[in-house]
This record gives sequence, C-alpha cells and structure tokens, in this order.
Amino acid sequence: MIKYLKTRWKIGVLALLMVAVTAGILFLYDIPLEPVGYVAIFEMLLTGLGLMWDYHKYRKKQESLLYIRDCGNFSEEYLEAPENENEAIYREICRSLDEKRIEAENQRSAFGTELTDFYTLWVHQIKTPIAAARLLLQEEKPRPQEIQNELFKVEQYVEMVLGYLRTEDMASDIRFEEVDMDSLIREQIHKFARIFIGKKLSLEYQEVSETVLTDEKWLGFVLGQILSNALKYTKKGKISIYMSKSRPHTLVIEDTGIGIRAEDLPRVFEKGFTGYNGREENRSTGIGLYLCGKIMKRLDHGIRIESELGKGTKVFLELERKKMDLY
Repeated sequence: MIKYLKTRWKIGVLALLMVAVTAGILFLYDIPLEPVGYVAIFEMLLTGLGLMWDYHKYRKKQESLLYIRDCGNFSEEYLEAPENENEAIYREICRSLDEKRIEAENQRSAFGTELTDFYTLWVHQIKTPIAAARLLLQEEKPRPQEIQNELFKVEQYVEMVLGYLRTEDMASDIRFEEVDMDSLIREQIHKFARIFIGKKLSLEYQEVSETVLTDEKWLGFVLGQILSNALKYTKKGKISIYMSKSRPHTLVIEDTGIGIRAEDLPRVFEKGFTGYNGREENRSTGIGLYLCGKIMKRLDHGIRIESELGKGTKVFLELERKKMDLY
C-alpha cells in the first residue's frame, strides 16, 4: 500500500489543491464556512473512492505480473487489457522479447540435440583409428608409420569437432588479411603428405600465384577438409590442385576417386547428410562439407562441387569477395 501511495502522491496533492482553490473561491464570495467544509469532504471522498478503485486495479495487475514472473513464462492471458498507448507499447515489447527468448531456447535445444547426435557418431568413428593403433602396438614388430597414420586420423577427427563448435560463434573469431594461397596450400599438402605416400597417390600441384583477402585459419580448415575427403574416397590415381582457367580467382581440388551420385550432389552441404558414399564407407559424419559451406559463406567466398560417380570429383573454391557479411 505504501509503495502504491508513493506512486500516486501527485493525485493527493492535486486533490488538496482543488479543495484549497474551491475554498478560496467560496471565501471570496463570502459563502459561509460550513458549505465549504461539505464541498471539501465531498471532493476528498471522491478522491478516496477513485484511489480505492485504482488501487484495486493496481493490485490485480501487480498479482498478474508477479505470477508471470514466478512461472517464468510471459502470457498475455493473465494480463488485463492495456489502458493506454504506452501500456500497449510495453506489452508489444514484452511479446517481442518473449518470442526471441523462445526462438533462442529452441535453437539451443536443437543445437544440443544435433551436438549429441554428432558426438555419438563421432565417438563411434574415432574408436576405429584408436583400436587400429592399439592392435598395431600389440604386434611383435610395431609399424611406426602405420601407427602415425592412425594417430593422424584421430587428430583429424578432433580438428573437425573443434571446428564444429567454433563455427557456432565464428563472427568473433574471424580476422581478414591478405593471404598467400601458395603458402596456405603447401601447408595443407605437407600435413597430408604421409597419407599421400601411404596410399601411393600422386599429387599434381600448379602454383596459383594468388593473394586472397580472407581468414587464413578458416580457409586452411576448408582446404584441409576438402583434401581429407579427396584422400578418403580416392583409392588410386591422383589429386590435382590448380586455378581454374575459365573461372577467375577459383581454386580447384580435383580427385580421381569414387565420385558422388548425381542425386546426392544438391545435398552435400546439408548438415548430417552422408549420401551413398558415406553409408557405403560407414565413416562419414556428414559434417565436413557442411562446415566448409558454412565457413565459405561467412568468409564471403563460394564453394561448388561437380562430380561423376566412378570417375572423380571437382571442388571449386571461389575466392573473390564482393561484400563483407560476418553475421
């Protein structure tokens, strides 16, 4: 009650002022004091009744707000209709904020579910190279080269899951600078050199002599994922890296692997999509190309894939930037 009166003190002051003005006017006309007293009492009574009615509405509205606060869910069904334009605006603000809260909660819930599914598959897959390395260590004559290959696979799986987590807040982790593409490509080739040698695959690399405004770490991650896929699905033949002659500022990574079915091509950048190859190989998370597509979009680059089943795949990285869109 005291808090309410503190918010309505101006009404009390106004009522007293009206009584004073009325009394002053009646006094100037030499009207006896008794009628003045009646008028003052009547005005104070009306003010009191008005305050009681207003306090009842105030308490009812307060109880509704407290209920909404305690249950943690904004619902207009518990509120009285807005009495003025300002209340209607406040209501609209609350509704908008609640809708955004619900949307954020749904996104967090969906991401949590996706993350659980991804971790389940990821843990199942990472066990394979770990088990292979353990078996190699148990042999009478351990083969260090093959053990290193299995450990490298573990590193790749770890790098992928870290990339998956970081892309959720990628905007705060981007630093654009002029990047020498030849240095970046050589770095990735060196990282996979052991796999090239182990699978006896040849590499054709033509220097691109290109400098690109990009984020070196994220574009390197994309190159690594593309090379990893090419090595994974290429049993024999070669992998080629060169700049497209028909498309300016477009890097091409081409392999002679098993290729991709035509019906799978439109969906290769979807989250969790493994396609025919992933199901046949039983070692695809459906995350690698999804991350590549997402990262290239954030960097304002393009990525396309052309492939023919049984003949190989071409991945086109369109590196020219036309705008900056980090969000």
